[in-house]
Amino acid sequence: MPKRDYYNDPDAPPANSIVVAVAAFVQDDAGRVLMIRRTDNDQYAIPGGAQDIGETVAQAAIRETVEETGIDIEITGLIGVYSDPGHVIAYDDGEVRQEFSLCFRARPIDGTPRTSSESKEVHWVDPADIAMLNIGRANRLRIEHGLQQRQEPYIG
Repeated sequence: MPKRDYYNDPDAPPANSIVVAVAAFVQDDAGRVLMIRRTDNDQYAIPGGAQDIGETVAQAAIRETVEETGIDIEITGLIGVYSDPGHVIAYDDGEVRQEFSLCFRARPIDGTPRTSSESKEVHWVDPADIAMLNIGRANRLRIEHGLQQRQEPYIG
């Protein structure tokens, strides 16, 4: 479902829903970050998506990562809570979500990178190369916080 992100944009449509979403910042032993190139907007991102009924947020992050990348992960911490009401995501079906996402730190435990219906590319990216990629503002913030190795989670 195509979408458009708005950040503090006076022309943004008003939010009409909040959905719990998760993202996984996964680094391998070499410090590379697991990233996908999304099929819906052609941008690079860390794996993530909506929580399903009957699962915890950690289970959702693990499921979304394996679905989008083929990589099984273990959650090792919380990078942050992202709930900026100035960030809304408008979908073609009329839904406009206010951002609410939990970003987890994780490590790979098994699997081989593969694409999915949501990811046309899956890469282990050296942190020095991330700045050159087309990454949306929300994902870039999560990646920056993950690379900073913050002691306390971001709350915003």
